[in-house]
Amino acid sequence: MDVLKNIYQHPAFSEEDLNLIFNKHQKINCKKGDFFLKENEISDDYFVLESGVVRSFVYDINNDDITINFFTINDIIIEASSLFQRIPSIENIQAETDCVVWRIGYDDFQELFLTIPALTEWGRAWMSYQLFYLKNRSVEMITKSATERYLNLIQEKPDVLKFAPLKNIASYLGITDTSLSRIRKEIVKG
Repeated sequence: MDVLKNIYQHPAFSEEDLNLIFNKHQKINCKKGDFFLKENEISDDYFVLESGVVRSFVYDINNDDITINFFTINDIIIEASSLFQRIPSIENIQAETDCVVWRIGYDDFQELFLTIPALTEWGRAWMSYQLFYLKNRSVEMITKSATERYLNLIQEKPDVLKFAPLKNIASYLGITDTSLSRIRKEIVKG
């Protein structure tokens, strides 16, 4: 339950609000390789990650899978466009490791959203942060070297480097497996 307390931090929440929110979440154990969402499905849930690593990926024009995001402890696993606009997802979301997550369904979230005004403020703050994060990532893909992006990943999400396959990390960084191996060797030589 600590992970939910970490996620739903906002000064406008009362203890009663938080209890209502927490009670709508269901704890689930997932196995490595389990899908949270597949391409062309409409997302009906989002998840709070208590333990493990999850990735989202798409297929490029050559049908290669390209990692677009990693989720680690205390992240919300979501494909917001599909969940909130009720449209088919273009992403796949899959467990990289065994995971423990807290699931909340779309209908329960909507009910809470309509009955707890503070959830609106929390949601606005969370979405603003996500927009800022994605904007930064887009800019960094253009303005930072692959080595700098790798070092940022080490700092921001160290669990990814422990548990995700190198090919998935390389695609997330926008480089080849060979380039990632070279960067890792240079850092070790340091």
